[in-house]
Amino acid sequence: MSYLLFLDESGHDHRNLPYEVHGGFALNAKNLWPLVKALTTLEQAAFGDFLHRFKMEIKGSRLLDKDRFKFAAQAATMDDAARRKHCLGFLHKGLRKLPPTRDEFTAYGQACLTMVRGMFSLLEEHEARAFAAVIPRQLPMPAELPAELPPEGLLRKDLVFLLERYFYMLEHRKEMGLLVLDETEKMQDRRFVRRLEWYFKETATGRYRSARIVPSPFFVASDMACG
Repeated sequence: MSYLLFLDESGHDHRNLPYEVHGGFALNAKNLWPLVKALTTLEQAAFGDFLHRFKMEIKGSRLLDKDRFKFAAQAATMDDAARRKHCLGFLHKGLRKLPPTRDEFTAYGQACLTMVRGMFSLLEEHEARAFAAVIPRQLPMPAELPAELPPEGLLRKDLVFLLERYFYMLEHRKEMGLLVLDETEKMQDRRFVRRLEWYFKETATGRYRSARIVPSPFFVASDMACG
């Protein structure tokens, strides 16, 4: 069986976060569908329904916004039934652009944190492995670059290091690994693929690591793929 490394990025717009992060988790293909089923069950248990029905996506920046912690701490922890009841009130009022009650705000904040804690537990239960490369956003570009650069530029060093760690995990398990990325703008994705292919074709280290990592990534819409 193969592993799938689901990758995304954060902080690259240099607006709110002090770091740029490339990261995600690797999962054995045999565990993907059981994880997806468990996550959908968790979503219903936390919120009382699926968020996509309320035009919302499960995103870390939404679930862990500072306001969610403030909402959750407004009152004692609700029991599951009360949390789901008030959370559904919050979600339905959001569609109708009506102001939620204090209990509904509280329930939504607690539901978000319940979802996050449950997701980490499920990832551990399904033997997922987390990978991340983190660099300060103010880090300057290298003063000297190689004389002959490929037309699309070089693959970023933080990504090279992340792929290195992924390769070592695959080597230890004697498995092949695939890359699954959140699709963005098509030209930007195409440039990334060319940089990735150049690294795996034209560098000795990349060619060696292509024995475990398939250099052709899959691009998916984040709101369509649970991973």
